[in-house]
Amino acid sequence: MSFEKDDAVVLSDKHSEYDGEVGTITQKMDTMFGDATYTVSFEDGQETGVPAEALEAADEEAADADDAADEADEE
Repeated sequence: MSFEKDDAVVLSDKHSEYDGEVGTITQKMDTMFGDATYTVSFEDGQETGVPAEALEAADEEAADADDAADEADEE
């Protein structure tokens, strides 16, 4: 699956501190092999060079809950 900038995604990488978290695609980089890797931003940082196989589209409820948590933190 291909993702675009500003898509909400869930990272699935057991070696990442962001495993299972909802993040936002901030950059898509195409490799010379025709694949794409992504930079994903999370509340506490970002993960770069993430392959599409390690991402899945976040459902609307998860993305909305993440946004609501961000707004609550700001208050």
